Amino acid sequence: MRYIILLFIVFSSNFVLCQQDSIPKSKEARPLPKANKDLNKKIDTSKVEYEPAIADYKIISFYRDTTYVDTTLSIKKEYKYNYIRKDNFELLPFANMGQPYNKLAYNFESNFFYPKLGAMAKNYNYMEMEDIDYYNVPTPMTEVMFKTVFEEGQFLDILLTFNLSKRFNYAIAYKGFRSYGKYNNSQAEAGNFRTSANYLSENQRYSFRGHIAAQDLINEENGGLNDVVGQFESGDSDFTDRSRIDVNLTDAQSKILGKRYFFENQYKLIKKDNDSSSVEKTSLAIGHLFNYETKYYQFTQDSENAYFGDAFVATDLSDKAQLRSFYNQFSAEFYNSTLGRLKANLNIFNYNYSFNSILITDAQVINSNLKGDEISIGANYHKRIKGFNLKGDFAYNLTGDLTGSILNAEASYSLGESVFLSAKLHSSSRMPNFNYLLYQSDYSNYNWDNSNTFEKTKTNSLQFNIDSKLLGSASAKFTTLDNYSYFAVDPSVTLVEGESENQYIKPFQETSSINYIKLKYNKEFKLGNFALDNTLMYQTVSQSNDILNVPQFTTRNTLYYSKEIFKKAMFLQTGVTFKYFTSYNMNSYNPLLGELYIQNAQSLGGFPVIDFFINAKVQQTRIYLKAEHLNSSFSGYNYFSAPDNPYRDFIVRFGVVWNFFS
Repeated sequence: MRYIILLFIVFSSNFVLCQQDSIPKSKEARPLPKANKDLNKKIDTSKVEYEPAIADYKIISFYRDTTYVDTTLSIKKEYKYNYIRKDNFELLPFANMGQPYNKLAYNFESNFFYPKLGAMAKNYNYMEMEDIDYYNVPTPMTEVMFKTVFEEGQFLDILLTFNLSKRFNYAIAYKGFRSYGKYNNSQAEAGNFRTSANYLSENQRYSFRGHIAAQDLINEENGGLNDVVGQFESGDSDFTDRSRIDVNLTDAQSKILGKRYFFENQYKLIKKDNDSSSVEKTSLAIGHLFNYETKYYQFTQDSENAYFGDAFVATDLSDKAQLRSFYNQFSAEFYNSTLGRLKANLNIFNYNYSFNSILITDAQVINSNLKGDEISIGANYHKRIKGFNLKGDFAYNLTGDLTGSILNAEASYSLGESVFLSAKLHSSSRMPNFNYLLYQSDYSNYNWDNSNTFEKTKTNSLQFNIDSKLLGSASAKFTTLDNYSYFAVDPSVTLVEGESENQYIKPFQETSSINYIKLKYNKEFKLGNFALDNTLMYQTVSQSNDILNVPQFTTRNTLYYSKEIFKKAMFLQTGVTFKYFTSYNMNSYNPLLGELYIQNAQSLGGFPVIDFFINAKVQQTRIYLKAEHLNSSFSGYNYFSAPDNPYRDFIVRFGVVWNFFS
């Protein structure tokens, strides 16, 4: 099905691109009308042709922040040229694309008020409601990203968007890949289909936006290496071909599948503009947001394996957790150019988290589902006062057991274009994700019901940021956690030799408070065509038990050279990136749950990663070539993304990102 969709997008883009021959150049401002040689002759302005500028191709986020298509090449683009298309400085990827990421740092603030399904180690490529963008373009635009993978497969992300009229935009996109991987039973593949539309009426009173998303993420699960010391850390040449290394699981697979239908309407009952311009002065609007989503996480295995302990069945094991949710928000919004924008809302969340059976044992009865309704009220406020920008939102739960309250407040100030200051406050109370509260499995030790015993996790954080062209960017975040939920090995169990700790993984809550500090600094130094970009992070945790484990120092330093060549027909950027983090008790990965769990038996990390890259830009095309982890063969085989799961070996990968305009 995904290949049919992909072909449809490709042919659609070819059809649209053939409608016009001209391709707008990459300019920052709208060019002037074509000159008329006869200066005394009147110009019919209705027939004057304008060439759209890049800034006219607008991208609108879920939070209605507007940017435009960026076809430049920079070191920030190099950091984002990866599977999740985000800077992964605080993440540590596993050996194959599409596998989990371990965390080098944490952000506990959640934009969504309600718990999620779970399997969070597998969700980095899952696009949530707030991850979908909307567009407004003067001519059809296509963006394509291609990148090679690790073995037998490719990665492609393609987007086509066009305005059917000045006020109605449509977009369709597909992101898919397949990678066999270097290790046995590590194949990964995924498909993210999404289509969006947004509309604004001619009188600007009615607006609509919506999207449909269908996503699947499929992984073979090998449970890590069976003999880490003898076959990997020893550097034995017989095992440099990683397919020869023994793994713990050879018949297991996990899958996430989700479908979502989202739309939002708003109608302005009152709309008054300034007399001297069309800028809105006062408005009163009512709105409705609807989101319906079905999602499941499934773990399957051909036969029982002692790696997870005893099972109720010997063959065809299948664990499937499902979540169906309806979210409705009814709102009234008042805007005044002097007072700001205030929005009040009523939120209704209906959920059904379920399994396909009720588990009855001698010790307990585990029900098949958690379902109910949550009703909350909330408000949002936004105001700009010259250099100040104030934002705030809160929600308070009226009925239901999943949530308590959430508060976000932000204040920022700009000192011209050279210094930007901001402060953010977050406070929330909500239950942990559903898989902490209820889980059923064909493996006997993976069955629990904590819905009546777990408390709401309370998160409070305060963050300060400064962004200066002269001094660089710095941030300081202070976070306090109460009733923090985590997975770990059952401390009441004593493991015998040869026994896997994955037999005894359980969810727990920490009763003591955890205090977490994260300091981050970035500064780039330039000298001629050379530049040195530096990012440094320091973290410390105060806690009664070793629950939240992070490296104390993490650094990334990139020395690169930039120059226009071939008579400015190409912009070239080449350099070396060095990344290092101190060793720490790195979280381990459990493939049955799709979650990371706490372990304090092994201190891992403390290894450097050196990448060499050559990037180039020709018109709207960006070309990327990178030799990743080129020091892997001579810096020692002690690099891991999690216990028993090695980091990536040296590999050369190639890719491009290009935009078509018509």
